[in-house]
Amino acid sequence: MKMNHYVKCVTAGIVCSLMYGNVCAQDTFDLSSQRSEKQDVQAVPGKKVDHKGLILNPQPHQIVTMAGKTCNLSQGINLKDKQDKFAGYLDFLSPNKKGVKLTIDFGQKVASKANVKAVSGAYALVVNEKGITITGFDERGAFYGIQTLKQLVESPVSSGSALPFVEISDYPDLPNRGVVEGFYGTPWSHEVRLSLIDFYGKFKMNSYLYGPKDDPYHSCPNWRLPYPEKEAQHIKELVNACNRNYVDFVWAIHPGQDIKWNEEDYQNLINKFNWMYDLGVRHFAIFFDDISGEGTNPLKQTELLNRLTEEFVKVKGDVSPLTVCPTDYSKLWANPTEKGSLAIYGKTLNPEIKVFWTGDVVCSDLTPETLDFINSRIKRPAYYWWNYPVTDYIRNFLLQGPVYGLDTSLTANETCGIVSNPMEHGEASKLALYGVADYTWNIADYNAIDNWERGLAELVPEATDAYRTFAIHSSDTENGYRRDESWETQTFRLADWTDEAANALEEEFKKVESAPARLESSCKNAALINELRPWLTEFGKLGTRGKQAIELARIYRSGKDDALFWEKYIQNIMTPEDRRSYEAHKSGTLKLQPFYENAMDDMAHGYLKKLSGKVPTDYRGIGSFSSAHTVQTKLMFDNDSTTFYTSGIAQKANDWIGVDLRDVRDVTEISILQGRNSKDDVDYFDHAIVECSADGRTWKALTGELDKQYIIHWQGAPEKARYVRLKRLDSKRTNYASVRSFDVNPLRPENMGFSLEADSLDKAIYAFDNNLATSYKSTKALTFGVKENVKAYTLLMNRPSAPLKCIQLDKKGKVVSETMIETPFARIELANKNVAKIRLEGTAEVFEIVAID
Repeated sequence: MKMNHYVKCVTAGIVCSLMYGNVCAQDTFDLSSQRSEKQDVQAVPGKKVDHKGLILNPQPHQIVTMAGKTCNLSQGINLKDKQDKFAGYLDFLSPNKKGVKLTIDFGQKVASKANVKAVSGAYALVVNEKGITITGFDERGAFYGIQTLKQLVESPVSSGSALPFVEISDYPDLPNRGVVEGFYGTPWSHEVRLSLIDFYGKFKMNSYLYGPKDDPYHSCPNWRLPYPEKEAQHIKELVNACNRNYVDFVWAIHPGQDIKWNEEDYQNLINKFNWMYDLGVRHFAIFFDDISGEGTNPLKQTELLNRLTEEFVKVKGDVSPLTVCPTDYSKLWANPTEKGSLAIYGKTLNPEIKVFWTGDVVCSDLTPETLDFINSRIKRPAYYWWNYPVTDYIRNFLLQGPVYGLDTSLTANETCGIVSNPMEHGEASKLALYGVADYTWNIADYNAIDNWERGLAELVPEATDAYRTFAIHSSDTENGYRRDESWETQTFRLADWTDEAANALEEEFKKVESAPARLESSCKNAALINELRPWLTEFGKLGTRGKQAIELARIYRSGKDDALFWEKYIQNIMTPEDRRSYEAHKSGTLKLQPFYENAMDDMAHGYLKKLSGKVPTDYRGIGSFSSAHTVQTKLMFDNDSTTFYTSGIAQKANDWIGVDLRDVRDVTEISILQGRNSKDDVDYFDHAIVECSADGRTWKALTGELDKQYIIHWQGAPEKARYVRLKRLDSKRTNYASVRSFDVNPLRPENMGFSLEADSLDKAIYAFDNNLATSYKSTKALTFGVKENVKAYTLLMNRPSAPLKCIQLDKKGKVVSETMIETPFARIELANKNVAKIRLEGTAEVFEIVAID
């Protein structure tokens, strides 16, 4: 359950909408309202705990240790498997008839004597002078006791085979705890699924819902057809793996987009269920999410589910109650009235059927309030589908942060279970799933930070610190469902520099720089490294850039060597290729990347101001959205109409997007491109006005009311202004707002005040736009007229691959002077007053040619 065709990750890396369109005729369904509306970055709760070497996950409900007393396992164990079920699960212990006695049993009678809670999965584990005893309420409970014993044996406290005396009484808080493979994008490989199933069993998760949107036999177009032989064999193997791990394999079908509410399609569904039953499936779900058309009819949905319950589930006898994902799975667009589909579910749906719910929005926290809303309508505890750590709406991110946002006061009375929808990167999802397993088992005692710290060590014990460095800076989503990131790192703006803060941040960037190599050389999980590698590559580069930005800032602050500063500056900027690579695999977006970009921009601004003696025209984005205060707004000024700034949340009354001109200027022309394109995009202000202000408080309208205009252009008499904005007027639109470009006083060759000759005049102006964020790549020659009273020019370039010839010409075109330029920073002194033009011959990237009076 995540949004389909409407998300795309553009070159700029800003994710705007919903998802990738090969899922059966979704292109007619506008899912634009189905995105998270929360932008607040909440701090991670909890703290790291000293577990005294006893590392268990999930955290048991009750554990009592006896200090100083241990059970010696060096001679192995003498197994008393009362029901002959578990010998194959004890490969972590050596069998020996003379070893420590290990007794395993389960059943209500023995469980009652051992004071085991009467809940499926509950168990007691006792280690004392008599040996080791595991008692399960049921078979699954005994299996869970074995998993706890294994973790106990592997804990540091048990080094040297000295198992501490311990009494554990444990049980799950929720009956359903697990994972739904329900994301859009590349489904997991068979090998990854098998690896994850073992992971579920190890950490006591009992549900795996198989529902990858891009499996055509789960959804359109082939849900009516049986799986081909190879795929069917894989399903069998997954079922068997789940059975070994005491995990319910729940096969889900997604028929709603083209289902016909007739007898033929009912029989098609029955046939498909029977085929899956023959493959070993005993748990089934039907998804009606992310569809349009007649399949959304809630009465037809419940009629179908009820009939399947009577004619399939009950007839088979060994099939569990069905699970359903309704079309209205989020409060964001659900009809809350008695006529809404959720209320219809409550009135008509068999009470045994579990109903999924994602919360207030698609990606959102689990709160008592959202459960009150849904439960009062569906008349049962909802089954919470948590869209975390899924990234199908931000596929250029990996989410490696702590699991939090889940209320710790909840019980099974409010939710019958929780499943996590992970990333398409299965191994990289394990860190989050480690937390989900912990929370769903023991809700009240859940500690997000401590769980994350334990999870890092569990997954990468060989290089935990390096993995932690990557993970703590790879947690946020940048927009949508925000996650805390880099919470131990303090960044700053250049104006707030202190040597102490700079030194500390420099050390962190050095750790970031070295983390990828440390992980590559030490981590034994090759599958995890393969998933992380593209992000690790860019992460290491970010560390280098950040470290060099601090080194550069020291040169800048000294103000002593303009040439040295420029040499180091151009070495530390991102090329377009660098930026594309970074945007494709992002990390550090909450603090590290903004520090780097802000520091480089602030230094460029101050440096150019010093050289030119005037305020540069490196405009800054501003606005009412929280994302307007981030580096994302730079996408409005990158001279690339395929990239765009996006609000990241729904637009509302009085929202606006604008430009800070950095100084009061005469504004004579404004050009704005709204939306992600100019055809049928929904992310724009459809009713708006352009305004300007000198002080940011008093605004003057420059246009009348603009109705449904992607392309906006204004020209007029000069207006004194520092700020220009596009303001939303009365509208029913609740989409995001996006702007591709926001040009104020766009520079043109004809209004530069001097002659210009180049291969591309439209691009050559970037060498004279008083803005170091732009540049011109000259391949042959660049010739410009010398303005009156100019005595010299400072040339700021990238390092030339070969020397440039600088020719000074008089009005008749006669050569006055000819020199060679080999350095990126050069000062061109005019030979005499007769110089009228300067021609630069050769290949060079020119950032700015600064006139010196």
